[in-house]
Amino acid sequence: MANDSAARVAILYPGDLAARQLATHDNNRFADLFSAFSAQGVEVEPAVYDDDFCAQVREQLLRVDAVLVWVNPLDSHSHGHGSDQDSDQGNRLLLDAMLRDVAAAGVFVSTHPDVISKLGTKQVLVSTQDLGCGCDTHLYTRMQQMRQQLPARLAAGQARVLKQFRGNGGDGVWKVQLPMKVLAPGDAIALPHAQSIVLVRHAKRGCVEQAITLAAFFDLCEPYFAASGKMIDQQYQDRLPEGMIRCYLVHDKVLGFGHQAINALFPAPVGAAPSEAPLPGPRLYHPPTQAEFQTLKNTLEQQWLPAMQQRLDLETTSLPILWDCDFLLGAKNANGEDSYVLCEINVSSVAPYPESAVSSIVAATRLRAQASRRMRGLAS
Repeated sequence: MANDSAARVAILYPGDLAARQLATHDNNRFADLFSAFSAQGVEVEPAVYDDDFCAQVREQLLRVDAVLVWVNPLDSHSHGHGSDQDSDQGNRLLLDAMLRDVAAAGVFVSTHPDVISKLGTKQVLVSTQDLGCGCDTHLYTRMQQMRQQLPARLAAGQARVLKQFRGNGGDGVWKVQLPMKVLAPGDAIALPHAQSIVLVRHAKRGCVEQAITLAAFFDLCEPYFAASGKMIDQQYQDRLPEGMIRCYLVHDKVLGFGHQAINALFPAPVGAAPSEAPLPGPRLYHPPTQAEFQTLKNTLEQQWLPAMQQRLDLETTSLPILWDCDFLLGAKNANGEDSYVLCEINVSSVAPYPESAVSSIVAATRLRAQASRRMRGLAS
């Protein structure tokens, strides 16, 4: 790079050696960001990553001021496209160690692996459930605990959503409930046992509802405990058919929305076969001014975020440059107003994103890159 006084930024994303050697500003899914950075006088370069050439990428990153990272735990070696979660032994181990090393040298890293460990696992649903956007949520730290406690929660009559501690594209997310039965007044639902039939549906694309024994469902969950030792149990939200709202944030400000009317656990129409549930629909993107989402925006920015930061000990400058929070509609309050239930946070690889967020991503990154450059004494 020729201009030693300009902020220098790398955009890191997964790929093989050929992709690294041929990488340009235009032949990847972040062409809009490359263009926006360049328009603001920021020197920006692609940093294609794979574990096989981790050391080479490390040397590249030590020459820049900031790096934005788009690598899911399952992407760092296989070059796939998943969501934010993986097992504790996921493929990001080598990458995360390298990023910590680069950050320790003064390069701004977003999202830093230590922040991902706080925000990017399902643990956050348990840790923040009392902060205003939560619901009845439990952490199972061993399989036997789940075997002992889940039956009583099912007998309460509410469907549950079981989530592996870290997942990928719906993998390890299950809706489970008892079959509907007509009860006489005063009757209670019997406590299910190992051979009781439950209705389960995996959130992976293409899966349909199945009727299996509770013991068989527990067997399906065994590998999740082997991988991470944990599962999250969250109350199913009956208003899920009204859609999921994704809030895109730059640090602590909402910069856009994504609204998906039909998602992976959308139920089949009444009277229809389980296989007739509609496939997930498209996510529609909206600017941060979208009228119907202003209550959620204000709740998130003014109430939940400050409380979450205090609970998890996260400074605003430590929050990811780009991240998102997924919400479902909860029960209406006494005034008929909507409530919102957090169902997931994504921090390690958020894409696609609304066009409305691009300028703020660039501005926030530029500030952090310039601060990094000053601290390392590189500014002219």
